[in-house]
Amino acid sequence: MTKLKPGDPAPDFTGKTTDGSKVSLKDYRGKKLIMYFYPMDDTPGCTAQACSLRDANKEIAKKGAAVLGISTQDSASHQKFTDKYKLNFPLLADTDKSVGKAYGTIGGGGLLSAAKSLVGMADRVTFVIDEKGKITHVIDSPDTKNHAEEVLALL
Repeated sequence: MTKLKPGDPAPDFTGKTTDGSKVSLKDYRGKKLIMYFYPMDDTPGCTAQACSLRDANKEIAKKGAAVLGISTQDSASHQKFTDKYKLNFPLLADTDKSVGKAYGTIGGGGLLSAAKSLVGMADRVTFVIDEKGKITHVIDSPDTKNHAEEVLALL
């Protein structure tokens, strides 16, 4: 599996979000996209990361970017997570793992990635995608509590 890097075109995707509506990469053309993969809803690190992005979402939007979270849980799990933490951005339910595989966050190298893949979880990776669909930054080891600051520094 080839690891995506800055300058690569972002793989297209289509999936269902928190509220059950369909979304694809082309829906974000003309704006930047902060697309972050995370292992599982309602776990300490994933909650800290989501809440960091939630709290800074207005600042992120002012810089012309949208936020999209992706994990392998279904829409019902994402809805509970969204409601519990009042998330103000959609979560994509990658139940067939096709988006994670396309972005190299499922089934990647290393023992931890292999273990996560066996139980159907994605690695924690954030992609910053520009208005034309090119990857501009990859954050391989996000600081979950301060993730919004990491993202804002790159916009």
